[in-house]
Amino acid sequence: MVRSKLSLFLAALAFAISAAPAFADIYTFKDERGVVHFTNIKGLDSRYRLLRREGGGPVAGSGNMARTAMPSQADIRRYAGIVETAAKTYGVETALVHAVITAESGYNAQAISRTGARGLMQLMPDTARRYGVRDSMDPRDNIYGGVKYLRDLLVMFKGNRELAVAAYNAGENAVIRYGRRVPPYSETLGYVPRVLDFYHRFQTPG
Repeated sequence: MVRSKLSLFLAALAFAISAAPAFADIYTFKDERGVVHFTNIKGLDSRYRLLRREGGGPVAGSGNMARTAMPSQADIRRYAGIVETAAKTYGVETALVHAVITAESGYNAQAISRTGARGLMQLMPDTARRYGVRDSMDPRDNIYGGVKYLRDLLVMFKGNRELAVAAYNAGENAVIRYGRRVPPYSETLGYVPRVLDFYHRFQTPG
């Protein structure tokens, strides 16, 4: 059954890519029945996330990855010590830090987004400077800066994880501007539940 579903998924993906105009972006989402949908039309539905960029380039960086799979245990273990120490230092749940890293970079310490966000927690240059991060591509420096920022967002929004995560993606000013609610940006509306899903998975590993 699993193999059958995988075959259908791959066939649908191949069809979507071949049917789309040359060099078209491909967007996808999985509905509540587990059916995977594809389109080459941007903005057709807020649930769609970019899967394949124009020209076949990889989709990388904050908000540009439709990451739904958990990272490998090897990837998690590689940075687990830094994550745990930083989380304890700044009073942030370890599971939440792992969730943000998973959604932001998929544990790729060399990830750079098209908007300039860098490293494991995809820090923008201004955020890195604000939190004293000298080298965003250094895993320890990046994680400590990202966790400090996450801590400040949790304090700002009184421990509300949903709003803190939304602010991490869209910026705290956007959350405040929309009445301390998740901003109605399609990227953020997809990002928040994805991070919270990872958060719950890291809380109950296995």
